[in-house]
Amino acid sequence: MRGTIQMIEVGSELPEANLLRMGENGPETVSLSSLTNGRKIVLFGLPGAFTGTCTTAHVPSFIRVMDKLAEKEVAEVVCVTVNDVFVVDAWSESTGAKAAGMSMVADGDGSLTKAFGLDFDAPPVGLYGRSKRYAMVVEDNKVTQFNLEDSPGECSISAGETLLAEMA
Repeated sequence: MRGTIQMIEVGSELPEANLLRMGENGPETVSLSSLTNGRKIVLFGLPGAFTGTCTTAHVPSFIRVMDKLAEKEVAEVVCVTVNDVFVVDAWSESTGAKAAGMSMVADGDGSLTKAFGLDFDAPPVGLYGRSKRYAMVVEDNKVTQFNLEDSPGECSISAGETLLAEMA
């Protein structure tokens, strides 16, 4: 029996996790702590690569505010999705995220998403073990801002512009 997992929130320290990204020589492992320790980053998650709202609203919202986030001393914008690294890389190219300097990482087995308490299933559309839609600011591995959508098909609370407007 699976124990109750508490959902991540402001003040939470991020769990250690290994993610995958496409490097110059193919897939490479990147630890979550290497992205967050001693740094301020934006981390956002979404249900899946090449899905409607993720492709037409969520990723573009962060591409539009990349420069303004940098002005707020955000070192990196990281998108995490429960897909394989090859799909994530192709999606990064097709959305313009790679060209914009956004980091796209794969949580292939969904372990980080589950550790966050943000996994969900949507059998009618064939999605299993996917991530709820969210955006957070992480400073030195601790969540300082967290915006979670009520529905995975919506992108307002977790949009780049909303997160930016709420940053101190």
